[in-house]
Parts: sequence; C-alpha cells; structure tokens
Amino acid sequence: MEFRIYKVPMPEKTNVIVGQTHFIKTAEDLYEVLIGAVPGIRFGLAFCEASGPCLVRSEGNDAELKKLATQTAFDIGAGHTFVIYIRNAYPINVLKAVQNCAEVCGIFCATANPVQVIIAETEQGRGIMGVVDGFIPKRVETEEEVKERKQFLRRIGYKL
Repeated sequence: MEFRIYKVPMPEKTNVIVGQTHFIKTAEDLYEVLIGAVPGIRFGLAFCEASGPCLVRSEGNDAELKKLATQTAFDIGAGHTFVIYIRNAYPINVLKAVQNCAEVCGIFCATANPVQVIIAETEQGRGIMGVVDGFIPKRVETEEEVKERKQFLRRIGYKL
C-alpha cells in the first residue's frame, strides 16, 4: 500500500465538500439537492464511479466549478468519492441536505480552508483515509475572543 497527499485546489470565495457516495445517480441527485437548497447558489460537482466503466460523472450550474470538481475528483481517483465546489452559499447552508441524499455515505470535510486529502492506493484502487482541513490550533480563545466570535455570528446573521 502506498500513501500520498493531494492538495485540493481552493479558489477564492469558494468552499468545497468532499465525501463518499455509492451509486451512479449521485451526480443527478446531488445536483437537485444543491439547486433546491439555496437560491443563487453556484456549484460544480463530480463523483468517481467504482465499478463498470469507472468514469468521473459531473454536473453543475457553473462551468468553472464543474470543471474544477471534475479534475479534483479525477486527481483523487478514489472510488465513490464526490467533490462539490460552491459559491454564493456556505456548507452550513447545504450540508444537511447533502448528508440526507440517499446515496451519500459520509462527508470528509466541508470548508473554505486549505485541504489535503490523504489517499491510500492498493493493487485494487484508491481510498481516502482522511483529510487535513486547515491548520493546527495556535492557542485557546480568550474571553474577549469569545465575545468577538459571538458578535461576528450575529453580524453575519447566523444568530439573533
């Protein structure tokens, strides 16, 4: 078995969701989930088939993000992996809907941070062992930083 690390491309003002699914209709179903979740969302998604022709299947309403998701899924190359790039929305707006999609088995990450995917390759194929999402914590927040966090969440409309 060989391990490698894949650095996920992260364009500005873009979030990515990486997960695992299990069926050929994933591309269409995730398209429907995303398009119905947030008015004005822009996205591209792709998933790697794990049997039959073993193609990368893709959908989306943004050509740039669809191309990026397709290339990222192909580069990762792990069976039944999916990649979604989104703009004009955040993972918090779509994550439960994505998780509730019947084909979705699990989510590795949903983030705007730099992401590294840890891939294992065997004689059979590739699998995602996990992800590195962002950076190592520098310290524990102070009382003042707690106040700032709470104010920030209210300023952007996520808390009353």
